[in-house]
Amino acid sequence: MSTARAVVFAYHDVGVRCLKTLLSAGVQVPLVVTVEDDPHETHWYASVAAAARDYGLSVIAPRDANTPELEARVAALRPDLLFSFYYRALLGAPLLRAARHGALNMHGSLLPKFRGRAPVNWAILKGARETGATLHYMVERADAGDIVDQQAVPILQDDEARDVFAKITVAAECVLARSLPGLLAGTAPRIPQLIEPGQYFGRRTPQDGRIDWSWPALQIHNLVRAVAPPFPGAFAAVAGERWEILRTRLSSVSAPGPAPLLFGAGGECYAACGGGGVLRLLSAANRGGPLDLRLLAAELAQRPRPL
Repeated sequence: MSTARAVVFAYHDVGVRCLKTLLSAGVQVPLVVTVEDDPHETHWYASVAAAARDYGLSVIAPRDANTPELEARVAALRPDLLFSFYYRALLGAPLLRAARHGALNMHGSLLPKFRGRAPVNWAILKGARETGATLHYMVERADAGDIVDQQAVPILQDDEARDVFAKITVAAECVLARSLPGLLAGTAPRIPQLIEPGQYFGRRTPQDGRIDWSWPALQIHNLVRAVAPPFPGAFAAVAGERWEILRTRLSSVSAPGPAPLLFGAGGECYAACGGGGVLRLLSAANRGGPLDLRLLAAELAQRPRPL
């Protein structure tokens, strides 16, 4: 049984799986720090607080992690390691210095790409074909410390954010499990990051899901899947009302008129977008609820609508 001690700051599925990875390896976890769930979010992910309680661990959810009281509490525990697994705040210098072998973060991208917030959503939005999980040492600058290890996962053309997040959760577990022996022995690699300009991304808001039908079809498709439920979702103006565009697919069907255009063919609804590309609409809703796209397709086959 390991005698190593780690303080864990964690949230979300990655937080739960990485916490369980530490416990499975025999690492003692005297304190788990998480955050309260946001009542305005859809809680589709696992609870770190519930997992910690299930293992009989001490768990707290302070409003601010960077307080003298919590810094003193963590320092008094004399941890060998401190981990941040999808915790929702940057940790200050006193916490980063508290662990004998260092403080490490699990980030949901292949650093130095997609540093910052919402890395899974941004990777899909930008059309990346792969992403992954990176374990790195924390410094006061976000996602900029030396890399210990990373694991790539593919992003398929129709993968939505939740699909990719599930892959990253498994990748994070694998990276942590294979890195732990070196971390505990003090022999883990430290690969300096070469910070790439333009690879730091900020928080996204629901308004960032607005579609402009003059965009290329691939750009719209990437936005739709990047913010698909359980995230806030993409939306657009159609015939003077707001539609939520929930699922799309790139299509080779020819449009019957100039874009942007909503039309029907073969019992399916399509949107002709800027640049000549076409999207098949697989799921959409308006304020009245889900739309019957097959019924609408029959109408649109006779009378296409400009978008």
